[in-house]
Amino acid sequence: MIKKITLFLLLVAGVVAGGYFYVAQQVEQFVNQPLQLEEPHIFTIEPGTSFNRVLSSLTTDGLIEGSDVVKLVRRFHPELTQLRAGTYLIEPTTNLQQALEQFKQGKEHQFAITFVEGSTFKEWRETLEGAPYLEHELSGLSEEEIAAQLGSEHKKLEGLLLAETYHYTLGASDLDILKRAASKLQTVLDEQWAQRQDQLPIKSAYEALILASIIEKETAVESERERVAAVFVNRLNKRMRLQTDPTVIYGMGDKYDGNIRKKDLRTPTPYNTYTIFGLPPTPIAMPGEASIAAALNPEDSNYLYFVASGKGGHVFSKTLAEHNRAVRAYLKQLRSNK
Repeated sequence: MIKKITLFLLLVAGVVAGGYFYVAQQVEQFVNQPLQLEEPHIFTIEPGTSFNRVLSSLTTDGLIEGSDVVKLVRRFHPELTQLRAGTYLIEPTTNLQQALEQFKQGKEHQFAITFVEGSTFKEWRETLEGAPYLEHELSGLSEEEIAAQLGSEHKKLEGLLLAETYHYTLGASDLDILKRAASKLQTVLDEQWAQRQDQLPIKSAYEALILASIIEKETAVESERERVAAVFVNRLNKRMRLQTDPTVIYGMGDKYDGNIRKKDLRTPTPYNTYTIFGLPPTPIAMPGEASIAAALNPEDSNYLYFVASGKGGHVFSKTLAEHNRAVRAYLKQLRSNK
């Protein structure tokens, strides 16, 4: 009798063990299944989402196949259950366990937003509005109201934000991005202002930004920046008008249709450097660090004029006669290209 009971118990234990092994094997197959992806996929876990709810969402999204053992994953893999809220980028080569490890470690995807040097605050707002997974706190606010949010003493933000690429995660806001851009700009400006040349016709760091923004709009050729800066500094020292087209365009605002006419050059605006002396009242774009450095450390030269060469750069002149010849050569180049 005892032997029969013993054999029965062994049989039951074997069945239980076999069942456990089978279930464990099914769980392992489930968590090691490859995600059904052909390209990288963005997956978001909202705050407060349970482990089972995450698995359910992955199934609903078609990223994994469902299974009857899904509720047993927690028992066999408790180390995978403490998932962090966030937005994640899942690669096609990932399996479910690897994805859960990623969620557990909180390795959120870093979104990128790029602002181009020489862009305007209006363009920045458009870029921010189109950025994915970014909270929009500034919608409906005027530029002056946004400046106040940033703690700026200026009503216009042109030139006060450093153009570069910024990374952010889920939950970041457009205001967060602008605060970082303003802080980075101030750091760069402080460093460059401390290293500026003596006896520049620039009274403040803000005026340096104004000049830097003009340089930024006038040339994208790295090797020309200091020489372009020299032209403007020399003209300021001689009380000559700067006569730079980008300031005219900025002053025209929405009236600019892609062409500058003679009447536009003659029409006074606070920014038209063909009609005003000195610098315009504010920057006309967001300058990069190189243009700020050039504005405060221009080339030591006597150039007073420059015109496009027609080949991507500029021709610099010291006299009006030289400049007129360069202009004629440029116009001839344009005609030959037609």
